[in-house]
Amino acid sequence: MPRALFLDEPDGEAQLRDPPDDPLAEGEVRVAVSHSGVNYKDALAVTGEGKIIRGDFPFVPGIDLAGEVVESDASAFREGDRVIGTGWGLGETRPGGYAEHQRVPASTLVGMPEALTPRRAMVAGTAGLTAVLAVMALEEHDFYDSEALADTGEIAVTGASGAAGSFAVALLAEAGAEVVASTGSEGAHDYLRELGAVRIIGREALAGAPERPMQSARWAGAVDAVGGDTLATLISEMERHAPVASFGNAGGYELETTVFPFILRGVSLLGIDSNKCPDARRRAAWERLGGLLTYDVADCLTDRVVGLGDIGAAGEDVLAGRPRGRVLVKVGE
Repeated sequence: MPRALFLDEPDGEAQLRDPPDDPLAEGEVRVAVSHSGVNYKDALAVTGEGKIIRGDFPFVPGIDLAGEVVESDASAFREGDRVIGTGWGLGETRPGGYAEHQRVPASTLVGMPEALTPRRAMVAGTAGLTAVLAVMALEEHDFYDSEALADTGEIAVTGASGAAGSFAVALLAEAGAEVVASTGSEGAHDYLRELGAVRIIGREALAGAPERPMQSARWAGAVDAVGGDTLATLISEMERHAPVASFGNAGGYELETTVFPFILRGVSLLGIDSNKCPDARRRAAWERLGGLLTYDVADCLTDRVVGLGDIGAAGEDVLAGRPRGRVLVKVGE
């Protein structure tokens, strides 16, 4: 009997047990889930620290899944296909990936690139997908003269030792960028250099609100996984016409800034939405991740592997900012 991790109430403790006979969720495709991960949203859900879940209880969390199709009523997928599920309410409004078998709407799945395995796909998960979408947004910005990010100047990555930040560092370095990683973890410096950062700065260098609407320009681009005052400081320090890709709010969801960086320097703030990213762009992002995630890189980006019964403790660690990179969940066989 397949097992699943259930939350019976918003603030309750997650319980590992057999699901009922009725399907856990509606969807044309039933997936034997091999792997998932512990994202920041998952950590908020399983610890009761955030109101992430908007579905009916009891509820199975987990905003990512990867595995093999075991049953399909959709023409797009057939039995034996390897698939990835992220976004579109998975683990938030509809039961998610912390189940050995899960039903998912076909429209929310993508086929797994040949270069990936379910394990390596979930080393990336929503964190890696978000990071690659951010890097793609920077590359497509008209501030840069070429498709490559090389020779543009320093590009800052905040929250760099977290899962999404780590992927952003690795992806930017692969593209030839001069990456400056911002982190609050002194023990992560060697790890970030291994991913390709050329310089490390403490998070306090960007954490305070800017003293002036526009400060000395220092960044040719930025990927921000923090938000709040950190994002406000980045905006004030961007070079003329430079872009900032933003997707995080661990440092706060409010943003105090002025119009001056935008109208006097032409700074662009690029919002990154991996939840309902259009299908074609999502597929392109996963193909790129498939090219990045060699076994060595995947191992470097993996903090640890946990089972379904260990997700609660892992979630507490994620909220405390302890992991370097991704916490991977081994769900099924």
